[in-house]
Amino acid sequence: MAAAGAVHPGRIRLLNPIKTPPPPSPGSPAGPVVYWMFRDQRSRDNWALIHAIHLANHSSAPIAVAFNLFHRFLNAHARQLGFMLRSLILLRLRLRELGIPFFLFRGDAVDTIPKFLRECGASALVTDFSPLRSVRQWKAEICERVGEGVRVYEVDAHNVVPVWVASEKLEYSAKTIRAKIQRVLPEYLVEFPEISKPDLEWGSEDPKDIDWEELVAEVLREGGEVPEIEWCEPGEDAAMEALMGAKEGFLTRRLKNYSTDRNNPLKPRALSGLSPYLHFGQISAQRCALEARKLKKSHPQAVETFLEELIVRRELADNFCYYQRHYDSLLGAWDWARRTLMDHAADKREHLYTRDELEKAKTADLLWNASQLEMVHHGKMHGFMRMYWAKKILEWTSGPEEALAIAIYLNDKYEIDGRDPSGYVGCMWSICGVHDQGWKERAVFGKIRYMNYAGCKRKFDVDGYIAHVKSLVGRSNKRKAENAKSSMPKISRT
Repeated sequence: MAAAGAVHPGRIRLLNPIKTPPPPSPGSPAGPVVYWMFRDQRSRDNWALIHAIHLANHSSAPIAVAFNLFHRFLNAHARQLGFMLRSLILLRLRLRELGIPFFLFRGDAVDTIPKFLRECGASALVTDFSPLRSVRQWKAEICERVGEGVRVYEVDAHNVVPVWVASEKLEYSAKTIRAKIQRVLPEYLVEFPEISKPDLEWGSEDPKDIDWEELVAEVLREGGEVPEIEWCEPGEDAAMEALMGAKEGFLTRRLKNYSTDRNNPLKPRALSGLSPYLHFGQISAQRCALEARKLKKSHPQAVETFLEELIVRRELADNFCYYQRHYDSLLGAWDWARRTLMDHAADKREHLYTRDELEKAKTADLLWNASQLEMVHHGKMHGFMRMYWAKKILEWTSGPEEALAIAIYLNDKYEIDGRDPSGYVGCMWSICGVHDQGWKERAVFGKIRYMNYAGCKRKFDVDGYIAHVKSLVGRSNKRKAENAKSSMPKISRT
């Protein structure tokens, strides 16, 4: 059981402090505590779940987890939704072992969550933190819709240092936020308490049976334009295996080359491979940091580089999306970047491609085509190539607004970890100079950092990368053909 005060109070915010619940009658327990799980889809190392259990035990109340399945949230496809649902199937079983029921709702959370709170007579709602506009709007509306006696808590279980603790303002760069995070990191980068079954069993109506097989089949049909990937197994156990596995675990087998090889597209195994799990909250960034820190003596440079990416860079992305409402628009660029982009918006382009041509990798640049095909077929473009990929979209479209819109559209559609603050900030960095500085002025880019084919060729084996992606695409097409053949109806010969 999570001990009293196990969650740092700086990690928790009361979203509706004006609505103070009436004191319970002497000897009478409070209503249930509901944890609306959204961004942090795990039972282990989850500060939001730990806080919900603590609230429930402290109030002699039962606890339930509620999950709302939106219809194609931010245009998700089978690739993202299938991965998420297959993990939720496993999560539901883990929660059952803890004696916590899992309720799945479909529709708009602003309708389903308040309705559930009323039906079960809840006294408190615990929610995950997300900096995205839509999620914050839902929470504000839910706060308006819940009764006076329901406290609504937000817990940042995604970041090691909560976003509102790390900084109270929009940070200009990693340099400006790094010292702020490091100053409070010892206070927040602590081991998680163990949790066990809540003190009180759920006594209200049990969750309705879920036909998971049909639900998965439905999202695969509707979002089948972007099929699932097979190289990344969903779920908490798979996430821990990717981090700590004896055969292929990042920290146990591949960490030593991270600082030297992570920017080489021909060495994808140098990367952690954790971003799908971090995006869906199937593993805690804090757990990754705690385990990596134990290896600092044996691999000091690799661990330092990994923690910089895992904590400082990821949390800088959350900072940007939280404090900059226009995190996916040219309006969110710094003034200098917006001016220089608009000054060069009418510059002559050597090539102009439509979104459809870019999506189908029909450009004159074989390297760029390979990066696009890697994303489409593999579901994950190498991090270095994402920068080159996005900057070329700026070079080949009619202006920065169109370039940013296309980059975000393609990233969110095909990346398994798309629709994420790190993805939005990656596109904004590449196209709008966010978290960067001004460089030598040139056509189209203005003072935005420039990247080109020749630079890539100096950095790595371009032809080798193109051949590597060709092989990936071939294997992907073979699997699709086999899957299509196996799903064809059998014709009776009677």
